[in-house]
This record gives sequence, structure tokens and C-alpha cells, in this order.
Amino acid sequence: MTASFGSPSSRVPLRTVLASIAGLWACYFVLVTIRAAIGLEMQTELLWRRALVCLIGMAITFAMWRVLRLVERRSLGVQIVAALVLAIPASLAIAQINISIFAEVQERVESKIAERRGYSISRDSAGNIVIEAPALPNADADGPIGPDNAGMSRVVLPADDANGKAWLPLIELAIGRYFLLLSWAALYLAMVAIGRAREAERREAEFRSAARAAELRSLRYQVNPHFLFNAFNSLSALVMTGKGDRAEEMIQRLSSFYRHSLTEDPTGDVALTDEIALQRDYLAIEALRFPERLRVVIDLPDHLAYLDVPGMILQPLVENSVKYAVAPVTRPVTITISAREEYGRLVLTVADDGPGVPDSAEHGFGIGLANVRDRIEARYGRDATIVSGPVEGGYRSEFRLPMLRHA
Repeated sequence: MTASFGSPSSRVPLRTVLASIAGLWACYFVLVTIRAAIGLEMQTELLWRRALVCLIGMAITFAMWRVLRLVERRSLGVQIVAALVLAIPASLAIAQINISIFAEVQERVESKIAERRGYSISRDSAGNIVIEAPALPNADADGPIGPDNAGMSRVVLPADDANGKAWLPLIELAIGRYFLLLSWAALYLAMVAIGRAREAERREAEFRSAARAAELRSLRYQVNPHFLFNAFNSLSALVMTGKGDRAEEMIQRLSSFYRHSLTEDPTGDVALTDEIALQRDYLAIEALRFPERLRVVIDLPDHLAYLDVPGMILQPLVENSVKYAVAPVTRPVTITISAREEYGRLVLTVADDGPGVPDSAEHGFGIGLANVRDRIEARYGRDATIVSGPVEGGYRSEFRLPMLRHA
């Protein structure tokens, strides 16, 4: 049974999902580390904290993926909306964890940077941020500068809690993580779309294969009733003319012929030697009807004997030769079945030196020829061709097939 979209066979493999998550956060870790190495102090303390944040980010992204899987079978629009919504709490969680992990070292890093630039950052007892820096000379300043603050200026920034903006750092950090998660979600949805496309291609290939098999089976089954009808006509003629021994032999040969032909897979190939052996049996049956008129010549080189051909592909052509070349005349007629290799192709020929095909027989003759043409087209597509028509001194059908070795 074929799998539907969203089935296990079309889902993105777990190892691919894990690789995409790990790759995303590894790239983030490397890029942020490179950026931080330019100008930031205390790299050792920052590095392991950053690695911890990335590991937690991977876990949160994985949890986000588990929820996204629930809408894999839905439309692309639903999946996009789900990704947009899920990335909000995920990015807030990562931002909060980032703030918590770096809180202890954040002020020390800032102090180091300030110290290197000639000013200081600290907090007073109320939690306000105090920035002290060398004062710029001011000629208009009134009064003397006190000894405690000579040459320094001081700025006090209210704590975020005091002005109700404690959430701003969290939001600013979460926005960056939000777009980071969206970039992964876009990658994941692209992989889902690719999986669906591959699954659709596989299903289409299966349907094409099933349709071709059904067509081959149908075409092959058209051969058997047609041959059986002709065989019964021949058997009836032998009985009516009092040739009981020949009729009995013909029944035995018919039994042998159908035992071999019906045991084959109607959609499968057979070795060329087996196909020609089957035609020998058929012509042996017809020879009972036309013992003085039917001559058979078979030319099968040994190196071509085990190439693949569709089963009973020669049968309609051989039948046409018997019906339209041997039956209407009283003189001997030779039917030739031959195989040869030409430019890397297998060339099969069925020819006779009979009177050709009369206009009144075109319909019946064309059915068998059309069957052969349709079968090789269904089996080989454009890799096979057939040419059939009257030639000087008879009729000739020739087709070229790929040279496929029989298993």
C-alpha cells in the first residue's frame, strides 16, 4: 500500500532534524564567539556560558519541532502560522535563560570594558547604574571644584525596575532569537516540502508502473484468445476432413503450447530462445494443417539466445504469416524467424515469401501488428521501434529492441 503525505515514509528523518538543529546552533555559537572575541573581556567565562545557552536552545528547538510535527499533514499556510506562533514562547524562553546564565558575569564584563576606556560602571544601594568618567574642562563653570570629585563627572541612570522597563532587555534579546528560530523553521518546512515532493514522485512512479503492467497484461491477454480461435478453426478443419490422427496430435501440441505460454508472467520478459521455441510449437501445430505448404526457417545466433524479449511478442506476426501467406495459396511458403545484432540493438525479423496482405485482410492483419507495436511501446517506450510492410516477394516485419540480458 502506498504511503500518504505525512506518513513515516515521507517525513523528514529524525537524524536530519537533529543535524539541522545542531548545525543552526553551532553556526550561531561560532559567529557570536568570533564577534565577542573582538573587544570583549573574560572570554573563558563567556564561552562555556554561551555553549550552555546553545545546548538549551537546541533542546527548545527540538521541542518546537515535536509540536510542528503535529501539523505536518496540514497545508503549508497552517505550518507557517504554527511556526510563527511557536517561535514566540521559544524565543522568550531562550532569551530569559540567556539573561539568567549571563547575569552574574554581565556586569563584570561591562566594568572591564569601561575600565579600559577610562570610565567606571557600578550600581548603588538602590540598584541604579552609576557611570563615572573624567569631566571635560568647562570655562563657564561657577565656583571651585571640590576635592572629592575634582576632574570627574557622574551620571546616575535609574534601574529598569524603577521605570517599569525591566522587560525591555528580554524583548530585545528575544527578537533576535525569534528570527533565529524562524530561520530553522523555514529550513525544516523546506525539508518537509522536499519530502512530500519525493513521496509524490515515488507514488507517481508506482502508478505509472502499475498502469504499464496493466497495459502489458491486457495486451498480452489479447494474444491468447486470438490464437485459440485460429487453433480451433484449424482443429475443426482437420476433424471435418477426416484427419483424426493429425487432430489428436494437434490437441497434444496445443496442450503443450498453452502449458508453456500460460505459466509465464504476462508482464514479464522471457529469453529469446524460449520465445522462439514457443513459435516452433505453434508452427508445428500449423504444419499439421499445411504439411505440404508450410516451411520454417529459424536463425538464432547463440550469443543472442538469452537476451530478454516480451513473452509471445512474435506470436501475432507469425500468425499473420500463416493466415495471410500460407493459407491462401497452394504452393510452399517459407516463414523465416531470425535474430541479429546491429549497432548494439537486437533486431528480430518475421518474414514470409507469400502473396503479401490483400486489402480485404488489412483489418485483421492490423490488429496483430498493432498489438505488437503497443506492447513494445509500453515495455520500452522510445527505445524500441517496429517497421512492417510488403517487400519484394513477400511480407516483412522487423523490430529493434534494447539488448537486455535475461536473468
